Amino acid sequence: MLNPKRIKKDFPIFDKHPELVYLDSSATSLKPRPVIEKLLEYYTDYTANIHRGIYKNAEKSTQEYEDTRKVVAKFINAKRPEEIIFTRGTTEGINLAASTIGLDSIQKGDEVVVSRMEHHSNFVPWQQLAFQAGADFKVIELNESYELRVMSYESEKLIINLGGVVTKRTKILALTMVSNTLGTINPLKEIIAQAKKINPAIITVVDAAQAVPHMKVDVQDLGCDFLAFSGHKMLGPTGIGVLCGKYELLNKMSPYQYGGDMIRQVKIEETTFNDLPHKFEAGTPHIAGVIALKESIKYLEKIGFKNIREHEKNLTMYLAKALSYEFPNLIKCYGPRQIGHMGGIVSFTLKNLHPHDIAQILDEDNIAVRAGHHCTMPLHDFLGVPATTRASFYIYNDEDDVDKLIAGLKKTVKILK
Repeated sequence: MLNPKRIKKDFPIFDKHPELVYLDSSATSLKPRPVIEKLLEYYTDYTANIHRGIYKNAEKSTQEYEDTRKVVAKFINAKRPEEIIFTRGTTEGINLAASTIGLDSIQKGDEVVVSRMEHHSNFVPWQQLAFQAGADFKVIELNESYELRVMSYESEKLIINLGGVVTKRTKILALTMVSNTLGTINPLKEIIAQAKKINPAIITVVDAAQAVPHMKVDVQDLGCDFLAFSGHKMLGPTGIGVLCGKYELLNKMSPYQYGGDMIRQVKIEETTFNDLPHKFEAGTPHIAGVIALKESIKYLEKIGFKNIREHEKNLTMYLAKALSYEFPNLIKCYGPRQIGHMGGIVSFTLKNLHPHDIAQILDEDNIAVRAGHHCTMPLHDFLGVPATTRASFYIYNDEDDVDKLIAGLKKTVKILK
């Protein structure tokens, strides 16, 4: 069983700000000591560039960097470490895929499919790619339960119907595993399997930024072609992310950027490129960030993803019940009805109160929530509101945090009314 009060002791920010109620982990998570100490270790003990020097510190930093690749591959069950490409984050990972295999695959008359709940970083790259190529850009809509319209349930049995949405002309299907606004958990394994039956050549891309930090993700079980996530949402450093791609696809893709370390040989007549994964890691990367990422993975695995998932489900239910009880005529929550379909995210509006005003007043009591459209404008168009207030949970949150949020919202209603 997860103990948030014990866990908080591992996070130095709570030493500095003991009254902090941090409910914005969907934007970025807080960082535990092992991750911070690993960053410092690189900068104080063996700073050197990787894959270049043959002196001790260079070999040490290279070994630590490549060890992380192996840890990440095992963590998400990639077939081989060479399938792990280090990026600056989920956004760069998706743009890398769109700018390489996406650009090579899409022609006039093809289809690119996303959903309305996508974060802009998994919406706009594919939209622009389709527009540039003259392809049809198609959007999967949502139903009244804030889930993908291609889903339904009969006697609790999941039914997926992609008929008319995905066709033999669909070349790209890009979907989020967990919505950063609604908390909706999409059954991507089933969706991807059906899409591949309709068109075996379809390329499937998964935005797992809100999934990998909170639940066990297995890329082979999902059956996706590409999967991207960010380190900073899973207790790791900012500026580091992962794109996992199938080896055979990565191998035939054109480079995303040109420069140091992705080169095998340069001549005036021609240039040949390095093997995977280095072909996609041009220039000096965020070495310290990559090295520290494995510490965040070790930390999360020690806690256990079953414990993390159960803890977040309990907090989400606790908050949802508290909101409906305390603000019966004012509150509107946006997200799935069934707790098993929900991540640790609750987005809501309070009648006649702007989310920015709510967040500002909550901040006076050291309560950090997110207010705005959360980089999901098409989704908010569907919701019929310009912005929502979002509370998102992680391992260091507990029911006391929820109680303080409710008290803060009561104060906010009193002030603004």
